[in-house]
Amino acid sequence: MDMLRFATAGSVDDGKSTLIGRLLYDSKSIFEDQLEAVERTSADRGEEHTNLALLTDGLRAEREQGITIDVAYRYFATPRRKFIIADTPGHIQYTRNMVTGASTADLAIILVDARKGILEQSRRHAFLATLLKVPHLVVAVNKMDLVDYDQAVFESIVDEFTAFAAKLEVGDLTFIPISALHGDNVVQRSVNMPWYEGTSLLHHLEHVHIASDRNLIDVRFPVQYVIRPHASTDPELHDYRGYAGQVAGGVLKPGDEVVHLPSGLTTTITHIDGPNGPVTEAFAPMSVTLRLADDIDISRGDMIARPNNRPQVAQDLEAMVCWMTPERQLTPRTRLLIKHTTRTAKALVKDLHYRLDVNTLHRDEQAGALGLNEIGRISLRVTQPLFIDEYARNRLTGGFVLIDEATNNTVAAGMITGAS
Repeated sequence: MDMLRFATAGSVDDGKSTLIGRLLYDSKSIFEDQLEAVERTSADRGEEHTNLALLTDGLRAEREQGITIDVAYRYFATPRRKFIIADTPGHIQYTRNMVTGASTADLAIILVDARKGILEQSRRHAFLATLLKVPHLVVAVNKMDLVDYDQAVFESIVDEFTAFAAKLEVGDLTFIPISALHGDNVVQRSVNMPWYEGTSLLHHLEHVHIASDRNLIDVRFPVQYVIRPHASTDPELHDYRGYAGQVAGGVLKPGDEVVHLPSGLTTTITHIDGPNGPVTEAFAPMSVTLRLADDIDISRGDMIARPNNRPQVAQDLEAMVCWMTPERQLTPRTRLLIKHTTRTAKALVKDLHYRLDVNTLHRDEQAGALGLNEIGRISLRVTQPLFIDEYARNRLTGGFVLIDEATNNTVAAGMITGAS
């Protein structure tokens, strides 16, 4: 059974948390005691309906204000697929939380209030989802019950969003009219909208094709750890040398010829060991241990690839970054640590090309710094060569984080656009 990671985004009060609560409730993925606690809290607050948003809004401040502040992860499964949900906040001051939640998502659900239409926050979240290269986008037009399930309202929102999406790089765009409060078109098709001929939201989530989203062409295996058991009592483990890591791209099989970077030496895979024993092939995002035919000096941070399909080796990078800390700003000459796949190195910000207004897509080329939640394009100089792909080609080898050397806090998330 495969797994779909999806993130919800949208304007404040569009019903993101209610939608997730409805998905969990209608798919029978919550325990009785959880439901009883939510029902009790809803009754204590004098609400006429069970407030399903309380299933995901776990922080006290979230419940008091009725908003989402931090990313909440929830897990559920149907007979067809497993799901990981990231409920991301709508407020502009929580852009970094939205970036965190959507960075690993296969699909993003952008909620739009049927009464309010496309808002600035809706556009911002759609842009962020495309910036993070989320392959599939679903626009869920919520609160259709408050506009009497009017087809014309839904179609006007579809037309407006389609026109905006033409400016973005959207691979797959789907529109679904829903009422999260009453469950219309969430798990079951709605009888209140006979004019809508598409599927319910859960049906779409169960059947959206994600296997082709992963890069199965470019073999990328960042080495995380060298395994040497040194078990002298076991002849099989006496000379065991394995290279553990998570496959970041392509398909690996015993017998494949591979190249080690940075040395450039070629060898052959003899065995692939998984958590439960040998496997015949490995692909993203499997975690495996490779055994090679030749003894090569390989350590953490190195990369295994195909001899005729190698990543770029670069120390000068061009990237888009989202700045995530209020303690300091990103300015030219800022010194940081960069963590890219399994390699960590020192980095220097050479230049800030522009700050991007995520609401208008305007580029401010006069900007001298990036503050909290701001996004911009920068040039980086790194002390060690990194084995990179463009983020649009591979989100794992094209993404990185920047770390403050003094505090060890993650201060930025970045997407590589190329080597400079």
